[in-house]
Amino acid sequence: MRLPLLLTTALSAAFLAAAPVLFPAPAMAQDGKTFRYAYRVDPASLDPHALAETFTLSWLGQVYEPLVGRGKKLELVPALATKWEQPEPNVWRFHLREGVKFADGTPLTADDVIFSLQRVKKDGSDMAYTVASVTDIKKVDDLTVDLVMAKPNPILPVQITSTYIMSKAWAEKNGATAPASVKAKVENFASTNANGTGPFMIASRQAGVKTELVPNPNWWGEKSSNVDKVVFTPIQSDATRVAALLSGEVDMVYPVPQQDVARIDGNEGTSVLKGSELRTMMLAMDQHRDELQNSDAKGKNPLKDKRVRQAIYQAIDMNAIRDRIMGGTSHIAGTMIAPGINGYDPKLDDRAAPYDPEASKKLLAEAGYPDGFSFTMDCSNDRYVNDERICQAIVGMLGRVGLKVTLNAQTRSKFFEKVLARDTSFAMIGWQPLSYDAHSTLQDTMNTPEGKVGTYNIGNYSNPKVDELTQKIEVEVDPAKRNAMIFEAMMLDKADYGHIPVHQAGLAWGVRKGVNVVQRSDDSLELKWVSVD
Repeated sequence: MRLPLLLTTALSAAFLAAAPVLFPAPAMAQDGKTFRYAYRVDPASLDPHALAETFTLSWLGQVYEPLVGRGKKLELVPALATKWEQPEPNVWRFHLREGVKFADGTPLTADDVIFSLQRVKKDGSDMAYTVASVTDIKKVDDLTVDLVMAKPNPILPVQITSTYIMSKAWAEKNGATAPASVKAKVENFASTNANGTGPFMIASRQAGVKTELVPNPNWWGEKSSNVDKVVFTPIQSDATRVAALLSGEVDMVYPVPQQDVARIDGNEGTSVLKGSELRTMMLAMDQHRDELQNSDAKGKNPLKDKRVRQAIYQAIDMNAIRDRIMGGTSHIAGTMIAPGINGYDPKLDDRAAPYDPEASKKLLAEAGYPDGFSFTMDCSNDRYVNDERICQAIVGMLGRVGLKVTLNAQTRSKFFEKVLARDTSFAMIGWQPLSYDAHSTLQDTMNTPEGKVGTYNIGNYSNPKVDELTQKIEVEVDPAKRNAMIFEAMMLDKADYGHIPVHQAGLAWGVRKGVNVVQRSDDSLELKWVSVD
C-alpha cells in the first residue's frame, strides 16, 4: 500500500520527539474549517528573538505580536500598541491596547514590553539590531511605554514590526528570560514552547514533522478567518510538496518551483498566486582575513583586492541564472535593495559592470592571479528559491575564468551557523529588511560589524563613509536628504564591489480551489486572513 506523501514525510522524521501540547485546544465548532499548508522548512526555533530569519519570524508572527504591525499592503497598522508618538525628539511613546491577554490568560502590561525589549538586547538575541538605537525603556504607566534614544530615530516604528512581545511571567516561570541563540545551538523552554498574544496558538508540535495551531480564544482582534485548525507540515522536496497539493493532501504550498507553475495552473482544482519578493539575494566575499581560508593563495587574501572582486562580478552571467534557473521570473539586481523597499531608486539598479569573462581574466592577471586561485563557496540547499542550483551555476562560471571553487552546500541550520560566525570566504545569502527600509540593509549587511550592527555583513565589508552615512540616515527626517544619502551609500558599495547583488526571486504560491489567502511581497502567510470555502 502506498502511504500518503505527508505521512511518508512525517515517518521519515519520526525519530524527532513530539513536544507536549502547549495549551488545551478550544472546542471546534461543527462547521469549523481545517487549513493544511506546507513550506520547504520548519521554523528554526519558537523563541521569537533567536533568529532574524524571514520565514521563522513570519511563522512566529501568527503566535506572537509586535507593538506595530503590517497590513495587507505592508502599511503600518496598530498591533499591541494602538498609537505611537514622539513627546520629545529622542523619545517614542507607545500606548498599549487595553484588554490584551496572552494565550495562557495573563494580561499584557508595560512590564511585558519592557521585559521583551530588554531581552531582545541581551546576548544570544539575533534581533538586537531592531532596537540598536534604544538606550533606555521606561514605564509611564501600565499601558504606556517610552523608548528613549541617544539621538532622534524617526524610523523606529518601522524597525520593530517583527520584534515580538513575550510574557514576562511565563518566561520567568519557565527559565526563558534570555534568548536561546540558534547560532550558538542554545535551547531553553521558549525554543520549543510558545505563549503569545497573536491570533493563533500552538496546540501540538513535532519539530520537523508537523505543527497544529488553533485560534487563540483570548485574541483581541476581529476574527476574519473561518479556520478552526491549521496543520503545518515542512516538506523540503519540491516535487513532494507539489505532489501533496495536486493530490489534495494540503490546501497550499510555497514556494512553487517555476517548472511546476504551469502544471499547477493547468490542474482543475489548483492555481498559482504570483508576485515579486522584497528579498535581495547577494554574494558576500571575505574582505577581512589576511589569508583566505581553504585557498592555495597562501599568505594573502585575494578577495581584499577590488580587482579580484570585480573579476568575480563580471564572470557571473546573471541573465543565464534568470533565464535558465529562475524561469525568467527573477529581477536581476543592480543594488542591495529591491523595488518596493523605502529608499529604492531605479538608477541604483543598473549593474556595476557587464558580464565579460575576458575582462575577468584580465583583472585577475592584473591582480597577480593569471592562473586563478582556489576557495570555498558556502550555500544553503533548502532556504532560498533554487539556492543550490544557483550556487552550482556560479561555481561553473567562475571556473571558466580560472577560479577553482569548491561548493559547500548545506541545510539552512548548518549554513547559517557557519556564515553568521563569519567562517566563510564566499557565500550566497538573502536579506529582506524587516523594516522595508534601506537603512536596515545598510546597518545589518553593509555596516562594519561592531556590536549589534553589521550582524549579517558576513564578508566583513568595511567602508567608513558607508558607516557614517548609515548613522546619518537613521536620524534624518527630511525624505529628500535621506534618500540622497541612501543613494550615495549604495553607490559606494557598488563602486567597491563590496557585495555582488544577484536578484529578487519571483513569488509563487500554490493554492487549492476554495482557499483564500493574501499574498504579500514579503512572502509572509498571515493565517488570520485565510478562509476556506
